[in-house]
Amino acid sequence: MTRTRALALTATAAAAVLALSACSGADDATGGDDGLGLVTDGTLTVATEGTYRPFSFHTGGSGDLTGYDVEVARAVAEKLDLEIEFQETQWDAIFAGLDAGRFDTIANQVSITEERQAKYVFSTPYTVSPGVVVVREGDDSITSLADLAGKTTAQSLTSNWYAMAEENGANVEAVEGWAQAVALLQEDRVDATINDKLTYLDFVQEHGPSGLAVAVETEEASESAFVVTPEREALAEAIDGALAELREEGVLAELGEQFFGEDVSQ
Repeated sequence: MTRTRALALTATAAAAVLALSACSGADDATGGDDGLGLVTDGTLTVATEGTYRPFSFHTGGSGDLTGYDVEVARAVAEKLDLEIEFQETQWDAIFAGLDAGRFDTIANQVSITEERQAKYVFSTPYTVSPGVVVVREGDDSITSLADLAGKTTAQSLTSNWYAMAEENGANVEAVEGWAQAVALLQEDRVDATINDKLTYLDFVQEHGPSGLAVAVETEEASESAFVVTPEREALAEAIDGALAELREEGVLAELGEQFFGEDVSQ
């Protein structure tokens, strides 16, 4: 072999090594060749509280992790042909963990707000929950928000439902939360209480017939979705596709029925 020929082969080999190195670097930057930017190749790493019934909790307090959000996340991962790993994280630290790249997304009833949309990318919603006015069964005196004028509602003073009750002319009885509001309503000490529909459905699912009923649903609804950082926008798009299939196949409706007694995905 001539010296010129040897140098040519050496140069070709070096170029091939550089090309492979470049490809490897590109894969590392996106979390592997899946193009989704995953923390761990082949695995969807999901943050959730694990203490937020009925969305994310352990059966019996210390059993398997389950809940509406948890099972939706499992179904999404299966659709994407990915393994799934949950990282149980306190709510106060959950967005800091997302920003730090400790996990790919959050499944923990993260509501879509303008403030969050300015910083993060959301999937399509998998939970939609309007507000509801809850009354005693058989009470037909409230059929709209305007009918709250002069009525007494039980509300937490720090909730947005308190503001809604006041804006519509209700007299507000201050309570610490939903359980106390329900007790006052059942005891005929107030006329109504306003809360989100998921809270009411969970209550009925857990306690059965309660003598209460939904009189009014608000037009506006809270929407919750998976959330990712902007560099993982491709992951949000992939999750959208998975959710669309799960909705079409009736899986989201089935999970809603399991945890709330009805479809809460739309």
